[in-house]
Amino acid sequence: MLALKNTDTEAFHWLFDMLESVEVGLVVLDQDFRVQAWNGFMENHSGITPGQIRDKVLFDVFPDIPESWLKRKVDSVVTLNTRAFTSWEQRPYLFRFRNSRPITGIEKYMYQNLTISPLTNTRGEVDRVCLLIYDVTEFASSKRALERANEQLAKLSMTDRLTGLLNRGTWENLVDVEFGRYRRYGNPVSLVMFDIDHFKKVNDTHGHLAGDEVIRHTAKITRDSIRQTDSAGRYGGEEFGLILPETDGEGAAIICDRIRMAIEESVVKTTVADIQYTVSVGIAELDSQPENYMQWLQQADEALYEAKEGGRNCVVVYQGWGV
Repeated sequence: MLALKNTDTEAFHWLFDMLESVEVGLVVLDQDFRVQAWNGFMENHSGITPGQIRDKVLFDVFPDIPESWLKRKVDSVVTLNTRAFTSWEQRPYLFRFRNSRPITGIEKYMYQNLTISPLTNTRGEVDRVCLLIYDVTEFASSKRALERANEQLAKLSMTDRLTGLLNRGTWENLVDVEFGRYRRYGNPVSLVMFDIDHFKKVNDTHGHLAGDEVIRHTAKITRDSIRQTDSAGRYGGEEFGLILPETDGEGAAIICDRIRMAIEESVVKTTVADIQYTVSVGIAELDSQPENYMQWLQQADEALYEAKEGGRNCVVVYQGWGV
């Protein structure tokens, strides 16, 4: 605690000077939310002088402030005679001040932490509150950048780099999850395996870069043809997989034939040649036969094999061969 050794006037002068120069916003409100104090930080960031705002209702000057939210906070502080704190993660800012820090210039507005403290009169009654506004933009911006980076890394670890579809490990985990969901609820679900016909010939004739374009093209058509609830993955090489929840074998065949036809009728334009190609598709509607998701995958793979044996460029639904 600081001991005041000079006169009260001198003490008030340096205290006032400190409040004006400190890099923290200070606002004092009466019980009608009229501004009683407004320091230099607030003036610098708002462009409003203490004389212009004194005795003005805060919400009239700053209509963007969430009035009902702040009133609830202040009522709690006054009633309980205790401080309240809100971080930028709960509410990014109270005052919509433009961010002016060069290091965190990517942020449009200043991120703020807020402390609301009760102020008592000589009778010990709370008749005012003090708002302290802390500029935490640099910290918040760094944390948000780290979170975005972590999200991107997580996404990269789940997706196939060439196609943007789920990678094999992530997709297989979803197959396992869907298998467990079927065991609990019994809702229809179909699994699809399909691959590009004669893909080795594409690579041998036109090169691997052209082959990559064909794979990307297949992924795009697949993505554009399925629902948000469906899950598409690149199983490996030129092979792809689909999970179609709430879909029986007949419904899955309709979806897959739409994909097959879209691919057959399209042309992949590459730097070396225009390429047309087809796909073969195998479907397994889940029933009580498979004991685990791997057996379900095996059924879809057997249906794909039948499609290949049947001349390719077709859709085959598993019918329980070998049972």
